[in-house]
Amino acid sequence: MDREEAKQILLEKLKGEVQNECGLVVRDILEEAKQRSEKESRRILTYAIQRYASDCTYERTTATIPLPSDEMKGRIIGREGRNIRTIETLTGVDLIIDDTPEAITLSSFDPVRREVARLSLEKLISDGRIHPTRIEETVEKARKEVDAVIKAEGEAAVLAAGVHSLNTELCKLLGRLKFRTSYGQNVLQHSVEVAYIAGMIADELGVDATLARRAGLLHDIGKALNHEVEGSHTQIGVDIAKKYRENKEVLHAIEAHHNDVEPQTLVAVIVQAADAISAARPGARRENLENYIKRLQKLEEIANAYDGVDKAFAIQAGRELRLVVKPELVNDDNMAFIAREIAQKIENELEYPGQIKVHVIRESRAIEYAK
Repeated sequence: MDREEAKQILLEKLKGEVQNECGLVVRDILEEAKQRSEKESRRILTYAIQRYASDCTYERTTATIPLPSDEMKGRIIGREGRNIRTIETLTGVDLIIDDTPEAITLSSFDPVRREVARLSLEKLISDGRIHPTRIEETVEKARKEVDAVIKAEGEAAVLAAGVHSLNTELCKLLGRLKFRTSYGQNVLQHSVEVAYIAGMIADELGVDATLARRAGLLHDIGKALNHEVEGSHTQIGVDIAKKYRENKEVLHAIEAHHNDVEPQTLVAVIVQAADAISAARPGARRENLENYIKRLQKLEEIANAYDGVDKAFAIQAGRELRLVVKPELVNDDNMAFIAREIAQKIENELEYPGQIKVHVIRESRAIEYAK
């Protein structure tokens, strides 16, 4: 061969060797980066959780009012039930008067109405004058007091989260979250917690912590409005924030915190992570027993629907789905595919707080007997 042909063959050989070496180096770099990023993210999240730990309180749909004597029950009912009918009509709350000594129960799904009714009854009982006209005056006063509490709670939340220049109407809407719950978790407390955690994560990452706290505080603002306003709470929240001219990054973080749209900014991702941390930590949220059992059953049904799954167990209070696959039907390469498919199906078909871990196990055994 001539000089050029030899040169070409040599270059091709060198090119192949260099590409192989480059591939190995790139793989090592990516593996190291993955390990470092996972370690660093764990450190940041652990640091944020340790610095902020709030109490967990459960909300109920009933409230019990103590009475000075059982004779007061008759006065609250009134002649032919006119007093109790007036109270229930004005407040929208059911009064349950049973054999429980010296106590009556208020029942309502709306905690604002329940609070108005509670304040009204306490005032009427302490005053002693219970008749329809007096009931109307007392309920009106109680409503004004609850409105004042809502405003004060909103301002306190804004101050606690370190957010400045928030519109007055947004403050009032934040205050209404004090009377809203999500799986038993108080939404206002949750919003302040998300703001704190988002701010700490942003500080660690060198992102604008003030903007992250603002987005975290407002991420659930859509839950302040009742069911009469149509749409998901994320879309309602975006519309409210847009109405009061909030920052575009805040709008995007509100819209993306449940993956309704793909997060495009670091602040949106931080708020999403902070929201998940606040909701998923043990004791923060709860469900009624019936929904909880249905969710566990549905998890196992989804897993058992796949060919090759031998057994499925929903464990860790429904936060982990453990699958045992048949080794003769599922190889090691297919395990990751099955885990991803089942995780995506769970995301599409179920509603749940926090996250669910899908754990696939494959085990092969060879047994022989020496005789």
